[in-house]
Amino acid sequence: MSKLKQTDEGYWLLIEPVWLTLNRSWDDGCEEFLRQFRKVPVEVGHLYAAHWCQSEVCNGGFHQFFSNTTGLLAPEALDGFRAIGVTDLTEVLSEAISFFGGPYPRERAARIALVPKRQTARRETWDPFYPLDERFYENIDGWEQAADAYAAQARRRHS
Repeated sequence: MSKLKQTDEGYWLLIEPVWLTLNRSWDDGCEEFLRQFRKVPVEVGHLYAAHWCQSEVCNGGFHQFFSNTTGLLAPEALDGFRAIGVTDLTEVLSEAISFFGGPYPRERAARIALVPKRQTARRETWDPFYPLDERFYENIDGWEQAADAYAAQARRRHS
């Protein structure tokens, strides 16, 4: 995609043209997915990665995000949150990523091996991400507006 879609109707319209192509490449492995991801405009990549992160965390917490394939994008989501200007989400995600030490495990199996298994006990007793989930939820309200504003700026830069 050489030009970004020309509309002011929200961030999703920048992601939509690459959504299926990128999502289909998840099954091709980590390296192939990242190769495809790096082909999209940087702003679209920021929005795509940040969207997946906030969607997964809002659905099932950081435990879900890191346990699913989409957790591969944690470093890109961090860059996305930073670029979009959602500082509180950037800080929370950075703390969550630090659980893994370095380098960040891109392969899902490696992350799953490090993340505690779900238990029947109260989640706050076994899930190291539980307090971070709460902080993330407290700061999610401005996400969509910030993403829309970032997308609008990207469209103006590429028009």
